[in-house]
Amino acid sequence: MAEVVAASPNRVRDWAESGVAVLTGRPGGPPVIAPGTAATVARTLAAHVTAAAARSGRRLELDGARMLSERAAFTGFTRGGGVSLGGSCRLLRTADGWAAVSCARPDDPSLLGALIGADLDPADPWPAVTGWLACHSGDELAERAELLGVAAAPVRPPTAPVPSPGLGAPRSVDGLLVVDFGSLWAAPLCAHLLGAAGARVVKVETPSRPDGARRGNPDFYALLHGGHEAVCLDPAEPAGRRALIALVDAADIVIEASRPRALAGFGLDAEATAARGATWLSITAAGRSSGRVGFGDDVAASAGLVTSDADGPLFVGDAIADPLTGLTAAALACSAGVPGQLFDISMSDVVAATLTLPDEAAIPRNKHGRWVIDDGNDLVEIARPRIRSPRGVVADVGRDTTAVLRSLGIATTGIGAP
Repeated sequence: MAEVVAASPNRVRDWAESGVAVLTGRPGGPPVIAPGTAATVARTLAAHVTAAAARSGRRLELDGARMLSERAAFTGFTRGGGVSLGGSCRLLRTADGWAAVSCARPDDPSLLGALIGADLDPADPWPAVTGWLACHSGDELAERAELLGVAAAPVRPPTAPVPSPGLGAPRSVDGLLVVDFGSLWAAPLCAHLLGAAGARVVKVETPSRPDGARRGNPDFYALLHGGHEAVCLDPAEPAGRRALIALVDAADIVIEASRPRALAGFGLDAEATAARGATWLSITAAGRSSGRVGFGDDVAASAGLVTSDADGPLFVGDAIADPLTGLTAAALACSAGVPGQLFDISMSDVVAATLTLPDEAAIPRNKHGRWVIDDGNDLVEIARPRIRSPRGVVADVGRDTTAVLRSLGIATTGIGAP
């Protein structure tokens, strides 16, 4: 497979039109053009999905660069400098540099307390965490964070070039069965794009762990999940476990964003599924061999996708590792030659692969109340995030369990309501 080749050589224009620049910088300050080529790569990946859809007569209009910022179009998030747009991740000093630390889950304050060896105030854990980090190295943070399952890591640019993922010729996914175990943003975006390209998408949740994004912005959730079928199965029950395995056995494409041992505990075997000819897309923070936990903001920053000023590093966009990875996974699934492969998709590597080129400074300026930037050929207005319309209604948890299983010839006896 060939590496991703940027469709547009003008990274400045792509960043300006992406909506990411207005989400990057200090509150009240000017927008900032980020380093690297992520917006350009995103456009190339979306163009690949569009070409795959065209093979089955479907016409899609996708702008991958704008997908990098579209959640903020729904939420209204604005740039926070060293605080992520959603407020759950921060860039903090360590004894030898900087680190990105997330506190997004209900149990994260207690986990962070275990990391620093102190009880934290759940309402404001940051003062104690900041004090501990100032006296400890990034390596020590990374070691403890991985051990405890904390989404935190030192901010370090790539030390060597990271190759971009290889893509084959576009292939049609029309009518293929996609089983989506993902949650939040990266995996659901992949499933959304495959559904838009013609695949049948079945979202799988468990009674104890529905997708946490259901509690987020409902319109953005509808964008990623509209038109998909929803199945809820309990792998702790024999009937649910059997049905879950049978559903994966029927799948043409499986999408998941869990550490390998989690799905293995459900009786699911990624290698065996790929060996029988399915495509398995495994999305993790740092690869299947790593125990690291990460979310879009801390992964992007720790991989080196930050900008900076005299006061330190700043987040680029909104959890940008998530949409960039979702686009990457979808483009891989829409490539010829992928059936029978297990793709180990590291979010950190996806980001790092966009940072291999030297950057030239590009400074926006205010012209008659509008932020613009010179892309080398013309003045380009800095765009704001834009909303796309959902493709269909959102299914409640488990709405289609019985119908989906019966359509695939899978027994429903003993499977209770979600």
